[in-house]
Amino acid sequence: MTVNEPSLHSSKSDKAIVRPNKQTNSWVPALLIGIAIAYLALVQYIPALNVFIQAFGKGVGPFLANLSKPAFLHAAWLTLLLALISVPINAVFGLCAAWAIARHNFPGKAIVLSIIDLPFSISPVVAGLMIVLLYGRNGWFGPWLQAHDIQIIFAFPGMILATAFVSMPFVAREVIPVLEEFGKDQEEAARILGANEWQTFWRVTLPSIRWGLLYGLILTNARAMGEFGAVSVVSGNIADKTQSLPLFVEDAYKQYETEAAFSAAVLLALLAVVTLVLKEILERKTRIKDVD
Repeated sequence: MTVNEPSLHSSKSDKAIVRPNKQTNSWVPALLIGIAIAYLALVQYIPALNVFIQAFGKGVGPFLANLSKPAFLHAAWLTLLLALISVPINAVFGLCAAWAIARHNFPGKAIVLSIIDLPFSISPVVAGLMIVLLYGRNGWFGPWLQAHDIQIIFAFPGMILATAFVSMPFVAREVIPVLEEFGKDQEEAARILGANEWQTFWRVTLPSIRWGLLYGLILTNARAMGEFGAVSVVSGNIADKTQSLPLFVEDAYKQYETEAAFSAAVLLALLAVVTLVLKEILERKTRIKDVD
């Protein structure tokens, strides 16, 4: 007994030394949370609040009047068209790319994934410049386009190309992990029971990836409607012709039409809020599905 007593006392003392001091460390989480909140307030909350204050500074009437101006309506309509065209294109591309990558192994698969992720890493301005160098008057395809009287740059088709490029990866990147998690068992069972490829996709695969697909579509739409850099390069920012809503905000502010600029910015901010709400709803549905 006397031999074991020192070791017993030493173990107790070691535990006392290792035990954290709650009074000393209790301020650390509060400090980190305070730093995070202060940073978000300076970078996001205060600037966003200032936009709303400037937009509604003279009341709701002037705000609504700014939203009814012809230049604003044309920019909003053009932005809506960009989203209506680019989102379905990227939805089809994303589904095809996700299916090919998640269901097949082929040489260069990693390279294909890197190319899909390229719009995430490349500057939108550089992306717009790439389109100009391809389809501009002095670009690779410029002489052929001029010979056939087709205008891409400083026109709506160039804006479509730029918007489709920057919003390309979202659907594919959201659907690929869902397909990989879903596996092939149910699809193979459907084929054994006599279903063709289209029936298998429509009745088995699509219901299993629907939340990931919707999530990708929401992100694609948000990026398409809020894109500035690439669209600015290829469009020329011509009022009432090639001016989307983000470009309208910049142009109105430069022309000292601050109320119109802030009113359009509020509309874009509300679009971002709707996107965040839909994103949260889809994430909750996905978590509930995983629990079930």
